[in-house]
Amino acid sequence: MKNFFTSFFATLTAMMVFAVGAVVFFFLLIGAMVAMGEKKPVTVQAGSYLVVDLSANIQDSPVQMEGIEQFTEALGGESAHVLQLREVTRALQAAAKDSDITGIFLTGQVRPQGYGSGFAALKEVREALETFKASGKPVKAYLDYASTRDFYLASVASEIVLDPYGAIMMPGLASQPMFYTGAFEKFGIGVQVTRVGKYKSAVEPFTRKDMSPESRAQTQKLLDDVWLSLTGSIEESRKLPGGSLQKIVDEKGFIRADIAKSIKLIDRVAYLDEVLSDLKAVTGRKGAKESFRQIALKDYAKLVSDNGLEAKRQNEGKIELGSGGSGKIAIVYAEGEIIDGTGTAEGVVYGDKTARMLRQIRQDESIKAVVLRVNSPGGSVSASEAIQREVRLIQKSKPVVVSMGTVAASGGYWISTNTERIFAEPTTITGSIGVFGLFLNLQGLATDKLGLTFDIVKTAKFADANTIARPKTDEELALFQSFVDWVYDQFIGKVAESRKLSRAAVQEIAQGRVWSGSEALKLGLVDEIGGLSAAVKYAADKAGLGVNFKVSEYPRKKPLAEAFAEAFEGRRHDQSFAGPMGLFLKEATTELQSLGNFNDPRGLYARLPFELSLK
Repeated sequence: MKNFFTSFFATLTAMMVFAVGAVVFFFLLIGAMVAMGEKKPVTVQAGSYLVVDLSANIQDSPVQMEGIEQFTEALGGESAHVLQLREVTRALQAAAKDSDITGIFLTGQVRPQGYGSGFAALKEVREALETFKASGKPVKAYLDYASTRDFYLASVASEIVLDPYGAIMMPGLASQPMFYTGAFEKFGIGVQVTRVGKYKSAVEPFTRKDMSPESRAQTQKLLDDVWLSLTGSIEESRKLPGGSLQKIVDEKGFIRADIAKSIKLIDRVAYLDEVLSDLKAVTGRKGAKESFRQIALKDYAKLVSDNGLEAKRQNEGKIELGSGGSGKIAIVYAEGEIIDGTGTAEGVVYGDKTARMLRQIRQDESIKAVVLRVNSPGGSVSASEAIQREVRLIQKSKPVVVSMGTVAASGGYWISTNTERIFAEPTTITGSIGVFGLFLNLQGLATDKLGLTFDIVKTAKFADANTIARPKTDEELALFQSFVDWVYDQFIGKVAESRKLSRAAVQEIAQGRVWSGSEALKLGLVDEIGGLSAAVKYAADKAGLGVNFKVSEYPRKKPLAEAFAEAFEGRRHDQSFAGPMGLFLKEATTELQSLGNFNDPRGLYARLPFELSLK
């Protein structure tokens, strides 16, 4: 009886604690909603500086959970700082013509995540900063520890200030793939592959312990192209002799503030408080207790309409929803790995879901043109074809223009074919026209290590061809190889037809090889160098919409109510990955997680080498 009452009161106490916690959570939720609802309208004081805080991940697509950042912050948490590329560039363009904005203060460090903040996206931001500077207004940059990405953006500034104990960390670009073959051997995991293209190195992490000569050669060429574009832009902005930056980074690696000033990479060495004091003076608040007159980029962007070719600041407060002309352009974002099916995860392009979205756009008569923004390494062949099928159908009735972001290769290039025009940046990673199949088997792990055995009863020779309990037979591998060869032949045909090239010419530049955007232009794989805004302008011209039109972005933002359900799922899982070892574990985890996205029903993939990241 004593034990009964002890258990009873313990259970009752636990229920009461839970109930109290639920009530507290409810009131916190209500408080957060009230706090969000009471946000003051955005205002711009005359003589303000636009503060561009780079401490964010700049991604192509809009944040899918609208209001999630404000919600998390209202509850006292810290949310990942995300900016949308088009939101940033249009805000900078509008600020250049805004008489209340007298300059830009650029600060912070870029925080790339997933497919965000790639060099192609940063080039568009840099061009918008150059346009602002060309309007006659100053761009002041304050740096602490500046990476290559940070300095690439900041180099356009009228004045670059570096902290006395800061540094420019720009040692060059590198790509360091991780190979799992040795680990798989130890655990008894077998790997078999089918592929076409001597440069199709996506399977190498699971079949080799180092890079093949072909993979090394294509990666070196890509890195050289991207690095030349970056250093050339920096040298031009800083008025340095051509090739001088290469000598500097080879000699110095990490460049201290005093050295950076002596070689004219920066203009001044000063502490942040000194820079803020100067900004107070130029905005009419010298000696005042409050900070300089300013408005944050994210707040200012709320005053800039998404519609029309020309970015303009609207009246204070909310933008009129009806602004824009009668015609409409749809911007469709394909950002992330391409996989089969449907889902809600960010950073993934679901084949069925995207195809359905494109079908709705095709049937919407108010939409006169489509811009497909591709930032994807590819993935499932079936999913890529499902998307490309809808792109072809749209192209029959309205122009489809492709804007390639940081990466648009393999399946990302597949979905870009059969369109009106393809735009890319010099640093875009594209091409990789090739196909492979990857087949794991766990026989060594299951049987030799764990003692598990399997048996089979079947009605046909290939009934168990997809099993992972044993390796594929030679006959089964030949069957899968025939599929790979056929798909590759189809891929070559699509490129030849859409790019008006001979099959022989495409065969020569295909083979799974990756190219930079600048090389792709020479080879005829893309039509023009330019960013998203250039693609939108071309689409508007082609559809006869002029400069005044409406813009709809897909996928659409999720409503706030739906965002609440996902608010506590942990928006910043990567915070646990800190330091060199943490970053190593993060990369290993990310690449292994990619295996979970290999869900093509035929086991065929048009994808870049696993996470070809440039550092």
